[in-house]
Amino acid sequence: MTTPQPQPPPTQAPILSTPESHIFEDPTPTSSSTSASAFTEIYRDNEGAFREVFEIERTVREVMRGGFRRVALQFPDGMLGVAGRVVGALEGGYSKTKTANTDPDQNQRIRFYILADTSYGSCCVDEIAAEHVSADVVIHYGRSCLSPTTRLPVIYIYTSQPLSLPTAVSSFTQTFPDREEKVLLMADITYQIHIPKLVEALRELGYTNLTAPEVVRDPGSVVPNRKVEEGVRERLGEYVLWHVAEPPKALLLTLAARVREMYIYPTTVSQTSSDSGDAPIPTPQSVQANTSLLLRRRYALLTTLSTAPILGILINTLSVSDHLTALSSLKKMISRAGKKSYTFVVGKVNAAKLANFSEIGGWVVVGCWESSLIEGSDFYKGVVTPFELGVALRGMGRGWDGSWRGDFGGLDDFGIGEESSGMGEGEGKEEGVSEEEGGNGREQTGGSGGDEDEDSESESEPPVYDLRTGRYISNSRPMRSTSTAAHQPSQSPNAITPQPSEASKSLTKRAKGDLATINGAVSPGAEFLRTQRTWTGLGSDFVQEEREVAGVVEEGRSGVARGYVVGDGEGGERR
Repeated sequence: MTTPQPQPPPTQAPILSTPESHIFEDPTPTSSSTSASAFTEIYRDNEGAFREVFEIERTVREVMRGGFRRVALQFPDGMLGVAGRVVGALEGGYSKTKTANTDPDQNQRIRFYILADTSYGSCCVDEIAAEHVSADVVIHYGRSCLSPTTRLPVIYIYTSQPLSLPTAVSSFTQTFPDREEKVLLMADITYQIHIPKLVEALRELGYTNLTAPEVVRDPGSVVPNRKVEEGVRERLGEYVLWHVAEPPKALLLTLAARVREMYIYPTTVSQTSSDSGDAPIPTPQSVQANTSLLLRRRYALLTTLSTAPILGILINTLSVSDHLTALSSLKKMISRAGKKSYTFVVGKVNAAKLANFSEIGGWVVVGCWESSLIEGSDFYKGVVTPFELGVALRGMGRGWDGSWRGDFGGLDDFGIGEESSGMGEGEGKEEGVSEEEGGNGREQTGGSGGDEDEDSESESEPPVYDLRTGRYISNSRPMRSTSTAAHQPSQSPNAITPQPSEASKSLTKRAKGDLATINGAVSPGAEFLRTQRTWTGLGSDFVQEEREVAGVVEEGRSGVARGYVVGDGEGGERR
């Protein structure tokens, strides 16, 4: 019996043509939220629950208190079915309040606009779409990443979901029989309203070491979007997390290295049957979360990007504050690692969009702290977060301790602003090398050996190997040679400064061919286009043949589509 040989990894991007039978299919992954029809059915006959979940009265008060006249309503896909009903309830509530109000400034008409299609993820506030209607405020419905915004004020409506309190208490006591256990209680934003009542019920049963942090808009906190007390923050590693509802993967990875254990209380079973007098529902068992498999997958992506010569930066948000600062830091980090970066602005990320750029060796997403973590086997190249890219480029990949964060604050841990300390692989001065010495340990002297010095410095750099295959990577730092001149060490005052020659300003022909340049700068993307792409644009596949006699120029058709005319004047032939 022969053992089947493993299939080699793909060497080129997949075919991007869409089959005719799938031409109208949307490649964007479907949302995991409740469908519009199901959400509409839940609140069809229960007007009181509908107004409570969507907080109609509070919304009207907030809009009138702020003096807003143009209000944008942002719904996730699963709630678009009730968007019209919400607008009707808001207009009705405003009409009642306006009748009782005698202030003429607050009796002006308020216009509500439904944002039916978000530009990016549904968890992020879509300020771009709101500005298209000149909105004064955005009302965000559903779960949110609570990332700080930059332009417009935001009113969050979490659309809180029901939770069976006795069932949750029973599951908690089964998971933690020890009343002295240190437990950190959290919930998904749509169940956060039940946490105070749950903590009160558990303390009546004798639990003394419970902490339930309040919700704040701070993804960079030690517990994202939660206000943790100072005493708990210092001993957070002693606590066990008990989370109501399935949390986002970004939260699990962030807290995996900060708390002792993590348990998830599932809310997939109906939470209302036991409270309505029907047959009691079985108690859901809390599931212990394990992120080791997810961390291994992320580590594999890091090893891939550490040897990629060209990296793509995906701008997946224009609303999160400090996204421009994060973009600038990423460009500096990639440039100092000797790699080339290209910036792309995308909406909803999918594999078909990214596969169009086969020269990109890996992607990094600049988005909110939740949407930056993109998982999927359909992507041709790996997609990582800014923190993960920093780990890969700073030479920490082989000794990564597993700590993870999804916000932009992770870039500060790599000292982007530092010039002389904490440099990445091949950056800065080596230990034991004085300022008068070059990167290869020899004294820099004037002369015409500039190109030779660049070659020797390139050869003296440590070799780069793919940690997965063990193969030598020769082009992992394509921009290193172009930036060597910018980091030349200072010379003594008595040294003679050589005059640049014409040869030093021109490109040197390498053994593998000339380098492709754009405006005098080496362009790895242009080099890939010239050497590896078989189709380089319109007309590139046209081969002009030598002809002895030139072709005859013929007059084409003219007129409108219903009847073309060949020839001039009325004598032209109509076709």
